[in-house]
Amino acid sequence: MLRSSLLAIGLTLTTAATAFAADMITRTSPHSVSDTMDRLEAAVTGAGATVFARVDHAAGAAKVDMDLRPTQMLMFGNPKLGTPAMLDGQTAGLDLPLRVLVYSDAEGVVHVAYHAPASLAETHGLPGDAEYIRMMTGALDKLTGKAVAE
Repeated sequence: MLRSSLLAIGLTLTTAATAFAADMITRTSPHSVSDTMDRLEAAVTGAGATVFARVDHAAGAAKVDMDLRPTQMLMFGNPKLGTPAMLDGQTAGLDLPLRVLVYSDAEGVVHVAYHAPASLAETHGLPGDAEYIRMMTGALDKLTGKAVAE
Protein backbone atom coordinates (compact mmCIF):
# COMPACT_ATOMS: atom_id res chain seq x y z
CA MET A 1 0.00 0.00 0.00
CA LEU A 2 2.74 2.48 0.98
CA ARG A 3 4.79 1.52 -2.08
CA SER A 4 1.86 2.12 -4.46
CA SER A 5 1.12 5.46 -2.78
CA LEU A 6 4.74 6.54 -3.17
CA LEU A 7 4.70 5.41 -6.81
CA ALA A 8 1.53 7.42 -7.44
CA ILE A 9 3.06 10.50 -5.83
CA GLY A 10 6.21 10.08 -7.90
CA LEU A 11 4.22 9.77 -11.13
CA THR A 12 2.17 12.84 -10.24
CA LEU A 13 5.30 14.90 -9.55
CA THR A 14 6.94 13.68 -12.76
CA THR A 15 3.84 14.57 -14.76
CA ALA A 16 3.64 17.99 -13.09
CA ALA A 17 7.33 18.65 -13.75
CA THR A 18 6.91 17.63 -17.40
CA ALA A 19 3.88 19.88 -17.80
CA PHE A 20 5.77 22.71 -16.10
CA ALA A 21 8.73 22.31 -18.47
CA ALA A 22 6.40 22.23 -21.47
CA ASP A 23 5.10 25.70 -20.49
CA MET A 24 8.60 27.20 -20.53
CA ILE A 25 9.72 29.19 -23.56
CA THR A 26 13.47 29.50 -24.09
CA ARG A 27 15.66 31.27 -26.61
CA THR A 28 19.40 31.72 -26.83
CA SER A 29 21.13 35.08 -26.96
CA PRO A 30 24.35 36.06 -28.73
CA HIS A 31 24.91 38.69 -26.01
CA SER A 32 26.13 38.44 -22.42
CA VAL A 33 23.58 38.05 -19.63
CA SER A 34 23.98 41.69 -18.63
CA ASP A 35 23.72 42.99 -22.20
CA THR A 36 20.72 40.77 -22.95
CA MET A 37 19.00 42.00 -19.80
CA ASP A 38 19.81 45.64 -20.65
CA ARG A 39 18.31 45.12 -24.11
CA LEU A 40 15.23 43.44 -22.63
CA GLU A 41 14.73 46.21 -20.09
CA ALA A 42 15.05 48.85 -22.82
CA ALA A 43 12.51 46.98 -24.98
CA VAL A 44 10.08 46.71 -22.06
CA THR A 45 10.27 50.39 -21.13
CA GLY A 46 10.19 51.35 -24.81
CA ALA A 47 6.91 49.44 -25.16
CA GLY A 48 5.42 51.44 -22.28
CA ALA A 49 5.38 48.61 -19.74
CA THR A 50 6.53 49.06 -16.14
CA VAL A 51 9.67 47.40 -14.81
CA PHE A 52 9.01 46.41 -11.20
CA ALA A 53 12.30 44.68 -10.43
CA ARG A 54 15.57 43.53 -11.88
CA VAL A 55 17.11 40.83 -9.73
CA ASP A 56 20.73 39.73 -10.03
CA HIS A 57 20.66 36.23 -8.56
CA ALA A 58 24.44 35.77 -8.97
CA ALA A 59 25.07 38.92 -6.91
CA GLY A 60 22.74 37.56 -4.24
CA ALA A 61 24.60 34.27 -4.21
CA ALA A 62 27.93 36.11 -3.87
CA LYS A 63 26.61 37.84 -0.73
CA VAL A 64 26.40 34.43 0.95
CA ASP A 65 29.77 33.26 -0.42
CA MET A 66 28.26 31.04 -3.12
CA ASP A 67 29.02 30.97 -6.83
CA LEU A 68 26.23 31.12 -9.38
CA ARG A 69 26.71 31.64 -13.08
CA PRO A 70 25.33 34.98 -14.32
CA THR A 71 21.57 34.87 -13.74
CA GLN A 72 19.19 37.83 -13.79
CA MET A 73 15.40 38.14 -13.68
CA LEU A 74 13.28 41.04 -14.93
CA MET A 75 9.77 41.50 -13.51
CA PHE A 76 7.52 43.75 -15.57
CA GLY A 77 3.97 44.26 -16.63
CA ASN A 78 1.15 46.37 -17.93
CA PRO A 79 -1.99 46.74 -15.80
CA LYS A 80 -4.07 46.90 -19.00
CA LEU A 81 -3.22 43.22 -19.52
CA GLY A 82 -2.68 41.94 -15.99
CA THR A 83 -5.79 43.43 -14.41
CA PRO A 84 -8.25 41.68 -16.77
CA ALA A 85 -6.46 38.40 -16.05
CA MET A 86 -6.85 38.93 -12.30
CA LEU A 87 -10.49 39.93 -12.75
CA ASP A 88 -11.04 36.54 -14.41
CA GLY A 89 -9.05 34.71 -11.73
CA GLN A 90 -7.55 36.68 -8.88
CA THR A 91 -4.94 34.01 -8.14
CA ALA A 92 -3.27 35.00 -11.44
CA GLY A 93 -1.67 37.68 -9.26
CA LEU A 94 0.68 34.94 -8.03
CA ASP A 95 2.23 34.82 -11.50
CA LEU A 96 1.90 38.46 -12.47
CA PRO A 97 3.71 40.70 -13.22
CA LEU A 98 5.46 38.72 -15.92
CA ARG A 99 9.02 37.52 -15.37
CA VAL A 100 11.85 36.72 -17.75
CA LEU A 101 15.04 34.97 -16.64
CA VAL A 102 18.35 35.46 -18.45
CA TYR A 103 21.15 33.10 -17.50
CA SER A 104 24.41 31.58 -18.67
CA ASP A 105 24.69 27.79 -18.75
CA ALA A 106 27.79 25.71 -17.95
CA GLU A 107 29.03 26.10 -21.55
CA GLY A 108 28.62 29.88 -21.45
CA VAL A 109 25.54 29.95 -23.67
CA VAL A 110 23.11 32.68 -22.66
CA HIS A 111 19.45 31.70 -22.41
CA VAL A 112 16.27 33.72 -22.08
CA ALA A 113 13.41 31.83 -20.41
CA TYR A 114 9.84 32.59 -19.40
CA HIS A 115 6.57 30.81 -18.78
CA ALA A 116 4.14 30.77 -21.66
CA PRO A 117 1.16 33.00 -20.81
CA ALA A 118 -1.14 30.10 -21.73
CA SER A 119 0.06 28.49 -18.50
CA LEU A 120 -1.74 31.31 -16.64
CA ALA A 121 -4.99 30.07 -18.13
CA GLU A 122 -4.27 26.48 -17.16
CA THR A 123 -3.03 27.28 -13.66
CA HIS A 124 -5.62 29.87 -12.68
CA GLY A 125 -8.69 28.74 -14.64
CA LEU A 126 -8.64 31.69 -17.03
CA PRO A 127 -10.22 31.51 -20.47
CA GLY A 128 -7.56 30.12 -22.80
CA ASP A 129 -8.83 32.28 -25.64
CA ALA A 130 -8.72 35.53 -23.66
CA GLU A 131 -7.38 38.50 -25.58
CA TYR A 132 -4.95 39.35 -22.76
CA ILE A 133 -3.35 35.89 -23.03
CA ARG A 134 -2.83 36.43 -26.76
CA MET A 135 -1.43 39.90 -26.15
CA MET A 136 0.92 38.74 -23.35
CA THR A 137 2.17 35.95 -25.62
CA GLY A 138 2.86 38.37 -28.46
CA ALA A 139 4.48 40.93 -26.17
CA LEU A 140 6.84 38.39 -24.59
CA ASP A 141 7.82 37.05 -28.00
CA LYS A 142 8.46 40.55 -29.37
CA LEU A 143 10.32 41.82 -26.28
CA THR A 144 12.57 38.78 -25.90
CA GLY A 145 13.14 38.85 -29.67
CA LYS A 146 14.53 42.37 -29.33
CA ALA A 147 16.72 41.27 -26.44
CA VAL A 148 18.36 38.47 -28.43
CA ALA A 149 18.54 40.17 -31.84
CA GLU A 150 21.98 40.48 -33.45
